[in-house]
Amino acid sequence: MTAFKLTTVATALSGMVLLAVQAFGQSAAITESQQANSQVANRVIVVSLEDRKLALVEDGQVKKVYTVAVGKPTTPSPTGTFTIERRVANPTYHHGGKTVLPGPGNPVGTRWMGLSIHGYGIHGTNEQKSIGKAASHGCIRMAKADLEEFYEMVAVGDTVELVGERNEETAWLFGNGQNPALPAAQPALTVAAATEGTPAMATALGPVQETSNTEKTIAIATAVSAMR
Repeated sequence: MTAFKLTTVATALSGMVLLAVQAFGQSAAITESQQANSQVANRVIVVSLEDRKLALVEDGQVKKVYTVAVGKPTTPSPTGTFTIERRVANPTYHHGGKTVLPGPGNPVGTRWMGLSIHGYGIHGTNEQKSIGKAASHGCIRMAKADLEEFYEMVAVGDTVELVGERNEETAWLFGNGQNPALPAAQPALTVAAATEGTPAMATALGPVQETSNTEKTIAIATAVSAMR
């Protein structure tokens, strides 16, 4: 009888230990997940339709600048702020009852990043000569090597800004004929954006008026990121 009771107690204790271990494992998994989420980079993809350039800005640093193709006048690219909603490697193309399987002849190339505006995305092309021109049906086209590199650096949920006319942000990101484009992977300078009075961009320019063009460029990109 005593042996039976001891066996029952031991079994119960074993079950409790197992539950505790499982609970600890779940807690650890949640903690790791929370830490991973807290370390997700803040990425903004800026496309200047006028400059036909795309910049990937991550945590206030310009990681990469690419030449792209944008919508032609009869089928212009949309403007505004969107997000990446889908990422597809080696997509199958469907349009107007036509289907093109992955391969060299695929009109959207080897990668598709669909935007939160239906029917538009960032993708490749089977017309590489169109890169740098206003030639697409409204999407943003990239050269194959650039596309595949860029695809690995972005994620669903990243912000995409399609800017129609050149402004302060795009002029300093891509150059305006007088100032150099922002170099890739340069450390961002800390610039405090104003919360009252004059616009944050004008305030950001103040502390770097006597610095080099490159330092101004980095400072402005940081200020732009801080204002979002």
